[in-house]
Amino acid sequence: MALLTAKGLFLGYEGQSVAENISFTVEPGDYLCVIGENGSGKTTLIRTILGLVKPLSGQIALGEGLEKNQIGYLPQQDEIQRDFPASVEEIVLSGNLHHLGWHPFYRKEDRARAKEAMEKMGILHLAQHPYRALSGGQQQRVLLARALVAADRLLVLDEPVSGLDPVVTAEMYSLIRTLHEEGMTMIMITHDVTTALSEATHILHMGKTVFFGTKEAYLEQEKGEEQ
Repeated sequence: MALLTAKGLFLGYEGQSVAENISFTVEPGDYLCVIGENGSGKTTLIRTILGLVKPLSGQIALGEGLEKNQIGYLPQQDEIQRDFPASVEEIVLSGNLHHLGWHPFYRKEDRARAKEAMEKMGILHLAQHPYRALSGGQQQRVLLARALVAADRLLVLDEPVSGLDPVVTAEMYSLIRTLHEEGMTMIMITHDVTTALSEATHILHMGKTVFFGTKEAYLEQEKGEEQ
């Protein structure tokens, strides 16, 4: 059974459509890259998946017992968020908030989950450092660690390497690839089509025409259009 199924989605705000007739599935272990022009509705799709906005029509269904609050999310940052006054550990720990339920404080297992995520991201030595003092690449590792703490089986990444230099970009993609190889299902928005085609198992292209299918099928379609 699919982790996520979208059928006939029309996306937008206040009745104004930004994307139409979007259908796709995400199976356990998939790495779906969402590509398309600016304004094609990619971020709106992510917000809809997370339950932050409702589709104008169509539906999104989660399967395999997955709940919306079990989806790890790495959003794009703005300047205010980059200057957030908290320690690395505090931010990563906040990924546990949906696990807390009626517990008002972080538990031992919550702190262990955060520590494991920081170790995976190579930032445990920065645990007590102020987030605002970190480099852009370090901040992205912190946010990926927080998303990993929150994630049960699915990570959603919105332009995870935006604004990073080539070396740090390669490092981030390597971390994401490792998480996928370890069994995490991925949905990633990216403008980097070349990397999408090297990393993804499936492609969702949004725009005037919509494509969803395997990476191989997408490449065949592109090859056919060039002939």
